[in-house]
Amino acid sequence: MSVPEFDFDRQIDRRATSSVKWEKYRGRDVIPMWVADMDFATAPCVVEELEHRIRHGVFGYTQVPEELPHVIAAAMLRDFDWRIEPDWIVFLPSLVVGLNVVCRAFAREGEEVITAVPIYPPFLSAPEYGNRNCIRVPLREKDGRWYWDLDALEAAITAKSRVLLVCSPHNPTGRVWNAEELRAVAGLAVRHGLILVSDEIHGGLVLDTEKRHVPMASLDPSIAGRTVTLMSASKTFNLPGLGCAFAIVADPALRARLQRTMAGIVHHVGALGLFATLAAYRDGREWQLALCHYLRGNRDLVESTIGTLPSLRVYHVEATYLAWIDARTLPGGNPVQRFEQAGVGLYDGALFGGPGFVRLNFACPRPLLREALSRLQRALV
Repeated sequence: MSVPEFDFDRQIDRRATSSVKWEKYRGRDVIPMWVADMDFATAPCVVEELEHRIRHGVFGYTQVPEELPHVIAAAMLRDFDWRIEPDWIVFLPSLVVGLNVVCRAFAREGEEVITAVPIYPPFLSAPEYGNRNCIRVPLREKDGRWYWDLDALEAAITAKSRVLLVCSPHNPTGRVWNAEELRAVAGLAVRHGLILVSDEIHGGLVLDTEKRHVPMASLDPSIAGRTVTLMSASKTFNLPGLGCAFAIVADPALRARLQRTMAGIVHHVGALGLFATLAAYRDGREWQLALCHYLRGNRDLVESTIGTLPSLRVYHVEATYLAWIDARTLPGGNPVQRFEQAGVGLYDGALFGGPGFVRLNFACPRPLLREALSRLQRALV
C-alpha cells in the first residue's frame, strides 16, 4: 500500500503548554506515556480549517454546521460500511460526558450498569457518579488474547440491570471485536432488555490490516434499535483538547431520552471542535491512513522490545495506540513507580480494574519511543 508522506518523526516540545500528559512530570526526567493523547500534530487539513476560523476573529455561540452531520454519515459509510441518517447524531462536548449521560438516561439511581474489566476508567466512574451500581465482569485471557466471558456476563445480569457498556475496539487490551463476538454480546443485551452503549472512539485506529472495525449498531436492526454508539474524531486526529464528540442513536425514543437528560446540563460544543471534526472526517483520510501505518511500526517496536524483557508480558495491539502490559511478576509490586524511577511514566492498570498491569501509549515520534524503551530495558535487564 502506498502511504503519503507526513512527518510523524518530528518531535514537538509540549512542555509549558499546560498539557495534562506532560505537566504530570514537570521538572522530572520522565517520558510521559500514560494518558491517551498523541504527541503528533493533527492533520494539516484540520490545522488549515482552524486557522481559517481563527482569522475570522469572532467566536460567538455556534450551531452545528449544516454540512457536519452529512460528512459524519458519509465517513461512517466509507470507513465502516455503516449507513446512518444524519438526524441520528447527537453532539456532545466529549465522549466521557456521553458515558455519564447514558448512565443517567437509561438507568435510575440504584439500578445497574454492567461493563467488562479491564476497561477505560470512566466506564467505572460514570455509573457511580450518578449513584448507579457498576457491575464489573472480568474479560477472559487465553493464549495471549482477551475475550468476553459470556457465561460470566449473563450470570451478572439481574432484574436491576439496565445498561451494558461496551468498548470497541477495546481500551486497554487493544482487541478488535469481530462480528461474531459482538453479536454474542449484543444477543445477551437484546434477550435481557438492556440498552447497549458502545464506545467506538478508537474505530479509526485499527492497526492489523486484515481486521476491520464493525460498529455494534451495524449488525442488525434489532441491535441498532437499542444501541447508543459514542464516537469522536478526537483519538484518531488528536483533538481531545477541542471538545467534540457525538452519539449515534437510530431509535427516536432512545435519542429523545438522551437529549432530555442532557437538557440544561450538557453544554453545547464549541466552534473550533465542530469545525475541526468537519475537516477531519471530510479531508483527513490520507493523513489517518499514514498515521495508522506509522503507529503499526511503533506497535511492532514496542511488542518486539517488551517481549524480550523479564517479568513483562505485552499483548498484541490489534487497534488503538495503547499497549496493555502484564507486570504482575515484576519484583517489588509497584510497576508504575518502578518505571517512573527508570524515566518512563505509564498508566496504572489498577485504575482499569487490572491491578499489576500497566498501559503504555506509543503514539509519539519513534526516536522518543526508542529512548523510552531503552530506559525500560536498562531498568529490567
